[in-house]
Amino acid sequence: MVQSKSPLVLPPNVSSDAFTKFIASCYDAVGSEHIEVISSTSQINDGDYIKPNYTHDPHHVLRQDFFLASAVIAPRNVADVQAIVKAANETGVPLWPISIGRNSGYGGAAPRVSGSVVLNMGKNMNKILEVNVEGAYCLVEPGVTFQDLHQYLVDNNLRDKLWLDVPDLGGGSILGNTLERGVGYTPYGDHFMMHSGMEIVLPSGELIRTGMGAMPNPNQREGARPEDQPWNESAQLFNYGFGPYIDGIFTQSNLGIATKMGMWLMPNPGGYQSYLITIPREEDLKQAVDIIRPLRLGMILQNVPTIRHILLDAAVMNHKSHYTSNIDKPLDDDELDQIAKDLNLGRWNFYGALYGPEPIRDAMWSVVKQSFSAIPGAKFYFPEERTEENSVLHMRHKTMQGIPTFDELRWVSWLPNGSHLFFSPIARVNGDDATKQFALTKRRCHEAGLDFIGTFTIGMREMHHIVCIVFDRKNEAQKKKAHWLIKTLIDDCAKHGWGEYRTHLAVMDQIMDTYSFNDNVFRRFNETIKNAVDPNGIIAPGKSGVWPKQYNRDEWKLS
Repeated sequence: MVQSKSPLVLPPNVSSDAFTKFIASCYDAVGSEHIEVISSTSQINDGDYIKPNYTHDPHHVLRQDFFLASAVIAPRNVADVQAIVKAANETGVPLWPISIGRNSGYGGAAPRVSGSVVLNMGKNMNKILEVNVEGAYCLVEPGVTFQDLHQYLVDNNLRDKLWLDVPDLGGGSILGNTLERGVGYTPYGDHFMMHSGMEIVLPSGELIRTGMGAMPNPNQREGARPEDQPWNESAQLFNYGFGPYIDGIFTQSNLGIATKMGMWLMPNPGGYQSYLITIPREEDLKQAVDIIRPLRLGMILQNVPTIRHILLDAAVMNHKSHYTSNIDKPLDDDELDQIAKDLNLGRWNFYGALYGPEPIRDAMWSVVKQSFSAIPGAKFYFPEERTEENSVLHMRHKTMQGIPTFDELRWVSWLPNGSHLFFSPIARVNGDDATKQFALTKRRCHEAGLDFIGTFTIGMREMHHIVCIVFDRKNEAQKKKAHWLIKTLIDDCAKHGWGEYRTHLAVMDQIMDTYSFNDNVFRRFNETIKNAVDPNGIIAPGKSGVWPKQYNRDEWKLS
């Protein structure tokens, strides 16, 4: 047996002997080269998006080591995952599964409960198992990134047949982003809607396939392990199968560890055109959103378009110090107007795309342009009409056709030592709601001494309002202000009935408490399921504010 080092922090209610026993069992199953015990502060390095660290939250709004792993283990296959789960059940060591560890703005790879063992599912389990052209789908492991799959399509001359949908940054896990219910910007932008079939290791160690994957393929391989058996041929084509639909309970949850997932790909639409509409005044937001609603419902707006505030585009193009000599106060209206003038942009900027043969695109564009022309001063651009360096339109031109980029990383460096939290409330596609939500979030940002940087991402019938809370992680006063800001915004928005769709580790409990209909029955139901399928409470305790019975939530929740 390899002697285990003592971690900086042990899991709660786990003795040093029990932790050593757990690590020894994992050494036997996985091999020492795939295990790192976090035993020294030198291992706690913030890293960056390209080279993430797996020990803690790189964008720490609390102490750097507040959410700290005791060890990081990278299983090689399903059997390794099952062996780790078995050892966790025997010793009570909590596990925190991640895919790539780039859950940026929401906690990165850090565990909610310090001392948990981070399972780095993506390091070794990173295979593209299938790309099916006829069915327009893929089957991937947790470590497959959007960039990986795009490159596979290019290398295999499939880009002329299939596109994938990508989020703002191409380095994230397809599986991980989907399980967090992330979004992209093509017509396939709702990633969970576009998945079909999951393979999950349950807290018991059993392996389950969902939907049509629960039905065996007739061509079973005699003597093969379940994970090596071929999938039912309909598993990636029809995601519901028979009986209760369970896929949703594995999203943003702590009920299992995903090892494979099917994902629909978008057939090449046969034509594409991106565009930018600049909207001159902040008060035009109401009219713009009310124009968007019928266009989106009627699918004239085919993709997931965005209305980006001027400072989001400005931050992609330059640091704050480029625009002002005083980076310690929010920019005022005169400064925002000057930035918009210098960048030839509006106070709001709408990025959308047209798909299909040219006659279809032309017809769609005529309706879009006529509709937005009702906004005084609105201007319309195609990418070839914007020649400035670092144009956001050229960046979105790639994103909206499923080509991954890393350009959005630049806005995080708006301030020195740039870090960020995402605050992500949902709103109706309604001008009054959008105006109220924007006014509220901007006012609170300014109270915290921070700039409002944000975007509205337009779904079919709602908008994800993504507020980018950018702060200097080496400035303790700014960290406290950022933490105050997100906590205050959660309560403010709850009073209006606006809930967040996704959040950072530090405020998961607070947001779960806002989903409080009928004496918090939603949370209680989730905890009932948790205790039934994970009686030892080993998988991601506290994830999304759902606590197993081994943890007193009143003691563990962060207020």
